[in-house]
Amino acid sequence: MIGRLAGRLDYRGTDHVLIDVGGVGYVVYVSDRTMAALPGPGEAVALYTDLLVREDLLQLFGFTSLIEKEWHRLLMSVQGIGAKASMAILGTLGAEGVSRAISLGDATSVKAAPGVGPKIAQRVVNELKDKAPAVMAMGGAIQGAGEGLVEPVATGGAGAAAPSPPSSRGPDTAAAQAEALSALSNLGYGPGEAASAVAEAAGTEPEADTAALIRAALRLLAPKG
Repeated sequence: MIGRLAGRLDYRGTDHVLIDVGGVGYVVYVSDRTMAALPGPGEAVALYTDLLVREDLLQLFGFTSLIEKEWHRLLMSVQGIGAKASMAILGTLGAEGVSRAISLGDATSVKAAPGVGPKIAQRVVNELKDKAPAVMAMGGAIQGAGEGLVEPVATGGAGAAAPSPPSSRGPDTAAAQAEALSALSNLGYGPGEAASAVAEAAGTEPEADTAALIRAALRLLAPKG
């Protein structure tokens, strides 16, 4: 299994690139969003990859993060979602947008991807909704393993530390709240609003695990009306 490629970008196609790795060229299919993030021909590039094996076909699909790759794997597990539809969804929403849409049951956002109809979008949400918080909770650990292969991952400045949700209920609960806060921060929520939502969710469900806390906090953060 080819899980990662690092080399030089040889050329760009409409939906794929050629990466030269030690003199061997690999054709890698990417989403529109990933294509836009890639450097120019001749420059260094690295992508996580997933190999699709069919009876008469071998295709590599490339991703800028392990979370994006994980979502591709999960999307492909839904009946009616092939590689093309998965890449369209990721290209339209990005990994963070997919996490948010599926966690909130937002089939309309999924349907915005080219070629994805309302029935398929609803099926994606229904089948993957319970898995979304777990993928989001992986965010902190995955970033530590080396996300940001195309563009450097921005880190927080040296300002005030983000407020933390209450952690007086024991180490397991404290860890769940910290992981939930990290996941929400990875989605772009500000430290204050994320911490407030996690704290409120934890107050309502004191024994909730990370996935349940993320789901509850996202409901609190969702636009009203």
